[in-house]
Amino acid sequence: MDRHRVDSQGSLGPDDEVMPYSDDETDDELEVSSEEEEEEESRDPQPPAEAKPTEMGWKVKANDRPYHQLPEFKKKVFLCIKKSRYSGNAIKTYKYNVLTFLPLNLYEQFKRVANLYFLALLILQIIPEISTLPWYTTLIPLVVVLGVTAIKDLADDLARHRMDKEINNRKCEVLLDGGFQETRWRNIQVGDVVRLKKNDFIPADILLLSSSNPNSLTYVETAELDGETNLKFKLGLRVTDEKLQDVRELAEFNALIECEEPNNRLDKFVGTMRWEGEHYPLGLDNMLLRGCTIRNTEACQGVVVFAGADSKIMRNSGKTRFKRTKIDELMNYMVYTIFVLLILVAAGLAIGHSFWYEQIGSKAWYLIDGKNQTASYRGFLSFWGYIIVLNTMVPISLYVSVEVIRLGQSKFINWDLQMYYAEKDTPAKARTTTLNEQLGQIEYIFSDKTGTLTQNVMQFKKCTIAGHSYGDPTTAEGVVLDRGRPVDWSWNRQADKKFDFRDHALVARVRSGKDKDANEFFKLLSLCHTVMVEHKDGDLVYQAASPDEGALVTAARNFGYVFLSRTQDTITIREMEQEKTYEMLALLDFNSDRKRMSIILRFPDGRIRLYCKGADTVIYERLSPNSKHKETTQTDLDVFANATLRTLCLSYKDISAADYEAWAQKHKEAQLVMSDRDAVLDRVYEQIESDLMLIGATAIEDKLQDGVPETIATLAKADIKIWVLTGDKKETAENIGYACSLLTDEMTIHYGEDVNEKLRLRQANRRNETQTFRRGKKKPAEPFFPTPGKNALVLTGGWLNEILYEKKKKRRRLRLRRLGKRAPPSNPQDGQPMDDLEKEMRQIDFVDMACECEAVICCRVTPKQKGNVVSLVKKYKKAVTLSIGDGANDVNMIKTADIGVGISGQEGMQAVMSSDYAFAQFRYLQRLLLVHGRWSYIRMCKFLRFFFFKNFAFTLVHFWYSFFNGYSAQVTYEDWFITLYNLAYSSLPVLLVGLLDQDVNDKLSLKFPKLYVPGQQGLLFNYKNFFISLFHGIFTSLIIFFIPYGAFLQTMGQDGEAPTDYQSLAVVTASSLVFIVNLQISLDTSYWTFVNCFAVLGSIAIYFGVMFDIHSAGIHVLFTSAFTFTGAASNALRQPYLWLTIILTVGISLLPVICIQFLHKSIWPSVGDKIQRNRKRYEMEMEEEERKKPPTFQRGGRSRRSAYAFSHSRGYADLISSGRSIRRRPTGRAGAQESIREVPQREPENI
Repeated sequence: MDRHRVDSQGSLGPDDEVMPYSDDETDDELEVSSEEEEEEESRDPQPPAEAKPTEMGWKVKANDRPYHQLPEFKKKVFLCIKKSRYSGNAIKTYKYNVLTFLPLNLYEQFKRVANLYFLALLILQIIPEISTLPWYTTLIPLVVVLGVTAIKDLADDLARHRMDKEINNRKCEVLLDGGFQETRWRNIQVGDVVRLKKNDFIPADILLLSSSNPNSLTYVETAELDGETNLKFKLGLRVTDEKLQDVRELAEFNALIECEEPNNRLDKFVGTMRWEGEHYPLGLDNMLLRGCTIRNTEACQGVVVFAGADSKIMRNSGKTRFKRTKIDELMNYMVYTIFVLLILVAAGLAIGHSFWYEQIGSKAWYLIDGKNQTASYRGFLSFWGYIIVLNTMVPISLYVSVEVIRLGQSKFINWDLQMYYAEKDTPAKARTTTLNEQLGQIEYIFSDKTGTLTQNVMQFKKCTIAGHSYGDPTTAEGVVLDRGRPVDWSWNRQADKKFDFRDHALVARVRSGKDKDANEFFKLLSLCHTVMVEHKDGDLVYQAASPDEGALVTAARNFGYVFLSRTQDTITIREMEQEKTYEMLALLDFNSDRKRMSIILRFPDGRIRLYCKGADTVIYERLSPNSKHKETTQTDLDVFANATLRTLCLSYKDISAADYEAWAQKHKEAQLVMSDRDAVLDRVYEQIESDLMLIGATAIEDKLQDGVPETIATLAKADIKIWVLTGDKKETAENIGYACSLLTDEMTIHYGEDVNEKLRLRQANRRNETQTFRRGKKKPAEPFFPTPGKNALVLTGGWLNEILYEKKKKRRRLRLRRLGKRAPPSNPQDGQPMDDLEKEMRQIDFVDMACECEAVICCRVTPKQKGNVVSLVKKYKKAVTLSIGDGANDVNMIKTADIGVGISGQEGMQAVMSSDYAFAQFRYLQRLLLVHGRWSYIRMCKFLRFFFFKNFAFTLVHFWYSFFNGYSAQVTYEDWFITLYNLAYSSLPVLLVGLLDQDVNDKLSLKFPKLYVPGQQGLLFNYKNFFISLFHGIFTSLIIFFIPYGAFLQTMGQDGEAPTDYQSLAVVTASSLVFIVNLQISLDTSYWTFVNCFAVLGSIAIYFGVMFDIHSAGIHVLFTSAFTFTGAASNALRQPYLWLTIILTVGISLLPVICIQFLHKSIWPSVGDKIQRNRKRYEMEMEEEERKKPPTFQRGGRSRRSAYAFSHSRGYADLISSGRSIRRRPTGRAGAQESIREVPQREPENI
């Protein structure tokens, strides 16, 4: 079936090629820009007036430390204490020091409601009037919980201390006392002149003064700052470059720098340097920012402008949003529910005590305590007594147990060898311990494209030259093979040995020199580009503005056309072992509007030729009518496009000397135009780029990461929807969508125009139904795509703004309103929202429409838009979201989503630093979610259900006992049993279930993704499960109390004594409880290990061991008042009758549970139950599948337009043409090979 494209032809809309407004644009800036636009429209363009110097708030004087301590630069800290407004360069990311750890940590811990609650209980237990339990029963568990949490916080903070110490103690050269001295980073101050060498980290935000390169050109890598691994160049001012080269001149440098206050804008710096009576403007190009690394520059000098906490990277390291799981929120609500139940039960029993005392207690002579207290007051005291007795309904150990389980689950992720990427020695890393179970509830995944789905590695795969297609495995004679061997490049000593190509026929044709078209094809690739070259250890290293360009120049190099060097106006290449230098007359650089680049060259024989490469659409428009092979090349282009390869057309044109001279004059004039220069240049370029002759086309593969299509398919089966949010171009993003099976040929694709129209109609219909429409009483919305079939959305950032009424429209409306061209938007016909409710409804409509689709791709979106899309789905779908990316442009959505995953890949570590989980390959995501996430969710749910059950069963025995003790808040158990129950007797088995349990193994979890669905629906832990645990606990507590109580009535022991005392009852009920709880968790355990078995038997053994010790005469003699149950255990448990009572209690308690579980698994088995039942069969099937594994994703499909194989930023044409990168005194080969020093790579497309 053909792929459908739905769009509205002729509709006016945003430009799909450009990114929308700047992320940092605020409403104030919008108003300013509106005023500027208003002024522009009201007057004719005039030459710009000289800018008036504005008052800058930040002043830095070079080589003058005392200047920055002047009183005018002091700020008040506390009362009359003042300190310098200039930060030192030491950074501090830790939270505690030796003095503040204890008070601060306790303050943070007591912000938790549960901890405060137990502190209040402890205070109540100290009051003798109402204390029904010794104070240590609460103090010991509270101290353990606070201690464990404090140790964990201390370990985290010590790691931060170590990191800070390591950074602050890095070494750097600072100009002091007339010479450079090595000092630590922490001692650097504002105004210091520092010297940095190749591969040094930049210690502060520094104004570049001079460097060892020409024109103070300095290359920096900004990976730590913005996640980009490509090099960028910085330039010193010409005056400082010329005058500040040696140490003496630098020591005498005393300029005053006035600039903006410290801020977090990485893309902006405005300042002025006053020196020797002159003013020099400063911009971001003059600044070296902290966090970057010096590359390809032997040495550079600069003056510190912002240090430490004032630097831009530190200003950007704001606090990360605190993320909580759905289960956390649910658990809090359940704890509040338990609080309410506790208060109601305590109040009911207190009222019962009041009535009991009035009618019975006050009249019984043996109960007179000599206190003159009314029944109501005694009831009031009883209320607080029961609050203390029943406090274990809110288990203090719950929180610490949850933390231990999460820590263990995080370690399992870290230790998973199947998520370890050996190629880069990168293990998976759980960077947080609080979100593991949320991984089992993901409904939407928002993924970046470049470096996340793709490897960000381009590979030259195929080409078409003069109507002949090359690239399939072929012998030198042209015989097509099924599987060819790679070409042996040993004949070319400068070939890139990693270059993989299997068409031997093309290599033979090029080497023969008989195919002029093939030779011209690769000559064009070696000449028409903005790549720069570095000679390193006798090898060539190309650095390109885009990976596509690098791939094309590398291909030409392997085919014998080696790009060697360039100067400001020449390019030198080696053509089949013959070195030639071409004069570069003009370089017509790429931009997103032109979609092409050209170069005009004078050949050694005097001919002038233009080479042009660009998107097929723009090249075909400019071809000469005499051009050959148009149809065959178009056919090949369609074949390449079907294989989701990125295509590029190559063409040339011979120009006469007279024509060139005439055009060169126009070009020179255009370069001098003051206003709208780019548009004028584009028009001049158009004049020369016409009547082109087609040579052929290239096809480059943007390589997907391994396993991406399979991962997406598996996650889709788990009902997880994947949205791709990228800054890449629409065509590129769409092709990758097909390559990774996110889009298929059966899908109907809806673009921005169609989406906008559908939403506009829905909005118009809603306005027409205003009379019947009531907020909160809206009828169910009709689907946007009623016709059956798969749908997908492909939207650009511009259309996203248009659809959601974002700032771009706000700017236009504001401008029109100021000009009086239209009233404020209140007219329903103008297509704008009438109020906030309507804007909200529009957003809901968009989210509903997008969620109806099988796939959503948003391209050309800014980082802020990525975050906005994620927050819309979170807000209106109440869904659990996950964002995955690898660059700084993904940080916003990583922080916005419920779970953020960083890929430690091509674009630096900024995404990883902001993420909750990190690994090296996208394919590991399916294991993270379907195995670790699902297991974590199942374990946590089972743990919580059982924890609530065991505490209800334990605590509510006191409730039943109160009916027989006058509601006097008397406890059923011995005090030490209450203290140790949650710490020692019942904690380990349930903890191990929370850590180790699994319903099916990892392979079956991946084979049956539907097992993931219960987590998305929250089926395993919700209020229903909570109340089931509550009623199970009530039933068990009834059995635990009333069977021993009934057995003790009118009973005689074998020795003639009646074992009906209170202490024997306490021993029997406690023993029954320990057996029931440990055997119940055994019934609920799906995955048995030796450790589980040991924990269950060990808990029971510990209980009896501790009980016999506590009930011994020896410990009673030592601590008489604390241990009063002397001999109770040995006396009670030597009676067979009481053992029979314990067995009966345990049996009656567990039998209904066993029956219900059997019936449930037989009559209503879950997907997991069915898989468990047939586990052996499935495992055998999987072994068979492993032996005969089918091939993975097959490229190919219906015809579609391929992406234009260029980056989105301009190349290095300006830098090349200006000559600022050219060495003054080249060494080595005269004027050629060493003419260019090491230079930057591309700028990534997404920022």
